[in-house]
Amino acid sequence: MEVPTRSIGPKLSSLLRQIYPDLDVDILSSLVIDAFWPDGTRKRQRGRIRGNSLWSQKDSMLITYGNSIIDGAHKPLDLLSDFLSTYLDGALSSVHILPFFPYTSDDGFAVSDFRAVNPQLGDWADINRISEHFNLMSDLVLNHVSSQGQWFNAYLQGQAPYDKFFFEASPDDDLRDVVRPRTTPLLREVETSNGTRHVWCTFSHDQIDLDFRNPEVLLEFLRIIRLHVDNGVQIIRLDAVAFLWKEVGSPSIHLPQTHAIIRLMRLLCDYADEKIILLTETNVPKAENLSYFGTGDEAHAIYNFPLPPLILHALMSGDGQYLRRWQRGMPPAPMGCAYLNFTASHDGIGMRPAEGVLPEEEKQKVIETVKDIGGLVSMRALPDGGESPYELNTTFYDALSRTFDGKDTHHHERFICSQTIVMSLEGIPAFYIHAMLATANDHEGVVHRGMNRAINRHRWDYPSLRELLSDPSTPQARVMHDLSARLKIRKKQGAFHPNATQFTVNLGDDRVFGVWRQSLDRHQSIFALHNVSKDPVTIPAAALNLIEDQAWIDLLTGTEIDATAADITIAPYQCMWISNRL
Repeated sequence: MEVPTRSIGPKLSSLLRQIYPDLDVDILSSLVIDAFWPDGTRKRQRGRIRGNSLWSQKDSMLITYGNSIIDGAHKPLDLLSDFLSTYLDGALSSVHILPFFPYTSDDGFAVSDFRAVNPQLGDWADINRISEHFNLMSDLVLNHVSSQGQWFNAYLQGQAPYDKFFFEASPDDDLRDVVRPRTTPLLREVETSNGTRHVWCTFSHDQIDLDFRNPEVLLEFLRIIRLHVDNGVQIIRLDAVAFLWKEVGSPSIHLPQTHAIIRLMRLLCDYADEKIILLTETNVPKAENLSYFGTGDEAHAIYNFPLPPLILHALMSGDGQYLRRWQRGMPPAPMGCAYLNFTASHDGIGMRPAEGVLPEEEKQKVIETVKDIGGLVSMRALPDGGESPYELNTTFYDALSRTFDGKDTHHHERFICSQTIVMSLEGIPAFYIHAMLATANDHEGVVHRGMNRAINRHRWDYPSLRELLSDPSTPQARVMHDLSARLKIRKKQGAFHPNATQFTVNLGDDRVFGVWRQSLDRHQSIFALHNVSKDPVTIPAAALNLIEDQAWIDLLTGTEIDATAADITIAPYQCMWISNRL
């Protein structure tokens, strides 16, 4: 058994002492080292120094299921690989393949085997093939597992070590303060070889929560991370990580032990020979979400969850004041950390991150507008027994088919504006495949699969999709062309490095949302302007502080910008990237 090196040992021991104060940390440290660095793998002698070199302006990500593209004849992962190389090579650098493991429900998030690829999608060789050309992100669904998987079946039969893998509680416990994103009962009664037990189910009764008070659970997930890294994964998404540690009588979210476990994983990643990036998925209000950066020692990246509801509101209302106020109050990511910016994902548009940012009447207008276009609303349980909107279920493309005032002729321009905002902000931009493909709401999927989220999880027939993409007049071809073109421009701009300086510009007109970006070397400035309204808007050029002895150009159109002009006029939903010539 390898003894921890002097450089990692004290830090690792300190973290383990915080998580497991009653256990022998020297033994645990050795077990952790062996789990993460088995024979044949190497670790660094010194941890990586925090810096901005893990990513650049060339990085952007596609989010997709392994079977978002099918044809009934070929393996879906082969089709995905072909789609990526045919349509997105040169535009996107990374791909997040949502859980590609065997599962029983929740479209992959009730995992039954973390060590296998779902044979309906392909195999590890297909995953390896994609990772050779794109940075690959996989899901570590570490809060829970399938009730029908091998781990839970072994628990029911009292087989070690799984007999102590799952969190048990009693119906008599005080569970009133537990924070949950679902309305189903928290506890599920099961019969085991050791008698009747009540297991904790944060999400559904097919998703049984694990008990990280048992260090064997942590060690098993460290082995799983190693398996994924050995198969080409570079980014590990910690799914639902906020709920990882539970304590009866507490909210059981964001507990100190959860943060300590993330710091432990970050420490191991920093000493890994391979480049590994940790991304936390915490769909919660701003301060809670930001806490997962720690002091620059937890997640490398966090989702920018307020963006989807705020960008949606801005473009539905034609008013960017709430988006601007929120952005103005966002701190830059700590050194060695970054935001992941997005509008659309496999889940719905979360409403919790809008708490305290959007007034209730404005949130209600968004909800009603989404309902008007055929979208759905999912609820969450509140401690007092009530319910609150948790997320809006719709494709982002369909959601922007109308504004608070109704339908108009600006659908395409409005949607492209929404995605351009994501490209302009500090952080790494990510795009759900159904945003890239202008996918409409899949109402048949909701009926067929019996879940609201199916509305945003359409499965494209590849021959039909290729035909649509070959016709430049279709929404699919237009959106793919315009977004790809902007991404290719973006990747050449140092001012769009994920950690480049950002300042929110007050233009005196809430119809235009603007930010100023400056490259790390201070050579390039970009004023990114986005008209979120259906009106042409004129702003004073002086508001941008364009240096007069430099030449300025709109990178998106190639138009020269006169720094001495009195005004700049921006068309409805137009975006401008005004940059000094380099």
